[in-house]
Amino acid sequence: MWFWLASRMDPQAVLAAFNEQIRRHPVPDAPGGHVEQDTGVIRVVSGGHGWTGVTWCDLDPVSADAVIAAQISRFAELSGPWEWKHYSYDQPPDLPDQLLAAGFTREPAEALLVAEIADLTLDVPPPPGVELRAVFDRAGVDALVSVHDQVFGEDHSAQGKALLAGLAQQPSTAAAVVAFAGQTPIAAGRMEFHSGTDFASLWGGGTLPDWAAVYSARWWLAGRAWRRPEAFATYRWTPPLTVNRFSSASASSSLPPRRRSRTQAEPPRPPASPILQRHL
Repeated sequence: MWFWLASRMDPQAVLAAFNEQIRRHPVPDAPGGHVEQDTGVIRVVSGGHGWTGVTWCDLDPVSADAVIAAQISRFAELSGPWEWKHYSYDQPPDLPDQLLAAGFTREPAEALLVAEIADLTLDVPPPPGVELRAVFDRAGVDALVSVHDQVFGEDHSAQGKALLAGLAQQPSTAAAVVAFAGQTPIAAGRMEFHSGTDFASLWGGGTLPDWAAVYSARWWLAGRAWRRPEAFATYRWTPPLTVNRFSSASASSSLPPRRRSRTQAEPPRPPASPILQRHL
């Protein structure tokens, strides 16, 4: 269920803050990474296991194809995959079609949510027999990675390495919690703190199928609050925006003619990773 509390929140102001602080001023999530600004786009180039791709764009129908080709050419100089993070309010409206025409592959749609912690009931204990354990070391990270590998069917070792690096920083830039049933990890999630911004982001929430019916995102909020209490101020839910990730695996710098047909936007899915906005 999405909650709309328009009387105490300005959705446009929240979106503007997210756009300016997170999308236009990203911070690489791996040592040695850097941010590059190009015509109409901002991209992150990360070394090692960090995320690489386009975080923000403001294009027009005339220049979009050329800008897309320029990004493909730039990232071709690097090794490893990269993404174009497309939000449903990005311009031009048919940018998804242009990315597909350039050879990108659309990944499953995600949703962006904003929440006010003060309006959420955080005192929601896990069910009997389930224990929440904060992640501090490699053993905890391994448990989190194990859950995500089983739930999502992919290799999350790179995320594990990034989480270890975040936990090691002073102050830490990440926190994580794993739910155990006895000695078996059954669910896991993490939070990333974006220093200098009004945002923290909640990721994961992967839960083994037998336990999915009792999962609650409030476990992670309550389980992490004592680690970084200053990160939990005033937040609000807003209706979700659709976020599409376009993979560059098959993108080519030689663009075919523009396709005139439009692809149907995928409906937003209930996310495992709501993004939290603090109002100061």
